This record gives sequence, C-alpha cells and structure tokens, in this order.
Amino acid sequence: MRCPFCQDTENKVIDSRESHEGSVIRRRRECLQCKRRFTTYERVEELYPLIVKKDGRREAFDREKIVNGLKKACEKRPVSADQVEQTVEDIERLLQGMGEKEVASSVIGEEVMRRLRVLDEVAYVRFASVYRSFRDIAEFMNELQELADQSKEGRPNKPQTGKGGQPL
Repeated sequence: MRCPFCQDTENKVIDSRESHEGSVIRRRRECLQCKRRFTTYERVEELYPLIVKKDGRREAFDREKIVNGLKKACEKRPVSADQVEQTVEDIERLLQGMGEKEVASSVIGEEVMRRLRVLDEVAYVRFASVYRSFRDIAEFMNELQELADQSKEGRPNKPQTGKGGQPL
C-alpha cells in the first residue's frame, strides 16, 4: 500500500476493524518513512455484471457513479452519508443476486429512483429530472403530479373532527 503523503510503499498496520456489517475491513496504517497515518478499506472483490448503456456500449460496473449520482441528488437534503452508502450496497447486492452477465443501465437507474423516492422525495425529483431528461416542463410537471398523488395515497387519513377538535 502506497503512502498518500510521501508515496513510500513501506508501512505497518496499526489497527484493523470490520465495518459495514463485516463486508469491509478498515485498516489504520502508519508510513515507516514519513510516520504519518492513513486509513485504507479492504473489501472482497465481487463479480458484477457488465452494464449495457442506452447506446449499446458495455462497461464495467462502477459503484462510484451511483454514489456520485446519489450524493448530487441528496445535496443539502436530510440524507446521511450512511444512508447513501447503504443504498449503494443494497443495489450492489441486488445486481449480484440477479446472477446475470449483463444488465441494462436502465435497471440500475430505475432502482436508484425507486429507492430515492422512499428516502427523500426532493432528491428523487432531482435525480429523475437528470435521469429521465425531461424534454419540457409538461413532462416534469407530470412526474411531480404522479409523485404528489402517490404521496397522498401513502399518507394515513386524518381523523375527521367536529367542534373543538373532538373526533367524530
């Protein structure tokens, strides 16, 4: 492991801990050359399907693309970094569980939107506006109306009250 400060390859592990439910090992290291400390993360290399883009190109799965998209959509929203990380891990598990060699990028995009809709509706609208590339304001308004209708359906009905706020 190369030191991020002096680029020397000689270092020692000071501490190791499991994190993310045992799927990642966090290692605290000290460079033997400059004596500075840094943290590395080790995870099992998992086999992911190739991602088939809209234009037919195929590329390797890149978790950072999902992380960056989620972070951008959730910017200045009450969504924690842990929630973003958990969402990405859930999507990774879903892809691995599919057992396919290739998966359309649209499958991933729709899954991100489905999870964002539950996590934060504003982040969902942000992501959807970029992902779906709305052609005009009418398409965008239709999506907002659909979201509003679904939110109304998901909310429990308020009990009707009479005078003085007493239930009927």
